[in-house]
Amino acid sequence: MGASQQDGSYPRPMLHRERWHSLDGVWDFGYDDADAGEREGWFAGGAEAGGEAASAGTVAGDPFDRRITVPFPPEAPASGIGETAPHRVVWYRLRVPHAVLAPGAGERSLVHFGAVDHRARVWLDGRLVAEHVGGQSPFTADVTDALRPGAPEHVLVVRAEDDPADLAQPRGKQDWQERPHAVWYERTTGIWQSVWAETVPELHIAELAWTPDPARGVLAEVTLARGPQRPVSVEVVLSLAGRVLAETSAVVTSPRVRLEVVVPALGNGIDREDLLWRPERPTLLDARVTVREAGAAGAVVDAGPGAGATGSAGAVVDAVDSYVGIRSAGVGSGAFLLNGRPYYVRSVLNQGYRPDTLLAARDTGELRREVELIKAMGFNAVRVHQKAEDPRFLYWADRLGLLVWGETGAAYEFSAHAVELLTREWLELVRRDRSHPSIVTWVPINESWGASDILTDPAQRHYSIALANLTRAVDPSRPVVSNEGWEHTDSDILGVHDYTSDPQVLTERYGEAAGFDAQLAGPGPAGRRLSLTGTQTRRYAAGDAPLMITEFGGLSLRADDGEFSYTRTSSDTQYAALLADLFTALRTSPLVAGFCYTQFKDTAQETNGLLTSDGTPKLPLATIHHIVTGEKEPPRTA
Repeated sequence: MGASQQDGSYPRPMLHRERWHSLDGVWDFGYDDADAGEREGWFAGGAEAGGEAASAGTVAGDPFDRRITVPFPPEAPASGIGETAPHRVVWYRLRVPHAVLAPGAGERSLVHFGAVDHRARVWLDGRLVAEHVGGQSPFTADVTDALRPGAPEHVLVVRAEDDPADLAQPRGKQDWQERPHAVWYERTTGIWQSVWAETVPELHIAELAWTPDPARGVLAEVTLARGPQRPVSVEVVLSLAGRVLAETSAVVTSPRVRLEVVVPALGNGIDREDLLWRPERPTLLDARVTVREAGAAGAVVDAGPGAGATGSAGAVVDAVDSYVGIRSAGVGSGAFLLNGRPYYVRSVLNQGYRPDTLLAARDTGELRREVELIKAMGFNAVRVHQKAEDPRFLYWADRLGLLVWGETGAAYEFSAHAVELLTREWLELVRRDRSHPSIVTWVPINESWGASDILTDPAQRHYSIALANLTRAVDPSRPVVSNEGWEHTDSDILGVHDYTSDPQVLTERYGEAAGFDAQLAGPGPAGRRLSLTGTQTRRYAAGDAPLMITEFGGLSLRADDGEFSYTRTSSDTQYAALLADLFTALRTSPLVAGFCYTQFKDTAQETNGLLTSDGTPKLPLATIHHIVTGEKEPPRTA
């Protein structure tokens, strides 16, 4: 079975290995409010005593005095703890059987962390094996050299530090106040994505990236864990339903190689349509990447996109499975372009918070159901808001066909430290996710969060412009939004947030050019200028930055006091009628290239979802589909 048909359980679907062990489950856990753990040697975790204490927990004086179910954060009910009071430092401990971590001859033993919020240090058998900063991006610990010889099991210890008072730290919708308020929710501390172990060859594939070109094929970027001591061959094979479409290889001597994989079938315009990825037909090509010992006839080539072919095949050093969606994403002539053609974006905003697990997901099935529900409601896109979602969500978006706007959690102060933290983490996330065909737009900043004085502070405008251009430098294949909602500096899409509850006002603002020109010239719908630079304004006028209403609606149905909403309705009839009128006003606008409705589900105290927090639709799905798309409601079956 190719990677395009995987079951979605592997935590890193774009670089898939068959042999792996999930370390999710019950771990020992302890709070460290005095921040004494490192001084007192908690990282030893009982390793010096053969690991017995790693599961004791109840031993007198053991700081790991609780049990937690990983990967759910301690604030989440699903973790088994469910304590929402702030704790800056937390510790985890797990006994891992030697058989899980034991490397074979010429192998390395790795432990991967999908996400640990915010600052992590990792020890194995009392030895520090990894440090990482960034609460949403993945990292890996090579534990090979830390394994205690002859031990039947090994003690894995994690220290996580997540300061709720540090506003320079990217946090997204995690509240800095003691209790959730307005549109901010409970905090997520420590581990909140999967942890898994695998053994790999010493020389192994550490990273893959795919850049598709619908006219030719795909550019493959392969990164090895280290430079090879002797030349090796890197081979890429693309196939569809078992039929090989393209293959290429090169002999390389450096740790990175770029290979252009030409797909001849794309040269036929008719065949090309069958191979392109789009929501209505999400075709995925399976990719097999193999590293071999270089054959004697192979010539050493430069590790560039024009690398030549190898000679005879040698023994396999490493092999991984991946997949590719061939498509292009761009803008032009006032429209969003998918595969070079205007494509109207019908998006919904998804906070990615769940009642029992908070930022985490219960399993891959839950992520798949979210994608399926979004599509069933008539949307062809989702804006994952103020978080970098679990890569398995992106896999289901790739496989089932859903456009995604990739975003990150914001900081809430502007300082050199805040700029450094967000920029580093953002680049790691772009590298993690850039191969997913579902992601079609990058959004590093939302509503001037973390740059609240961008109107008057040149430094904050420079930050917005620089972050947008840095994103384009790493990934020039997608549109980038410099500041979502308002105060744009250099955006490829002019996203506007407009929460008016009056459909007629939407028509006045976006029904003809004069109405929107007035918004662009003065304060926008939220009282904030929409464009801060002449370049941005000229790009919109030239059609090079199409207009989208990227937040609107926010209707609540029978909201209680204390719940947050933008507009309240008191009956199903009123709710459905107003919802329909708002969608119709935007859908019929000749200026608007797409929209994003707020929001997918009720989230904590924010009750403006199309679904309740448990996923129950507030209107029949067929009715919502009709409202969103304007298409005739399909007949109901008995």
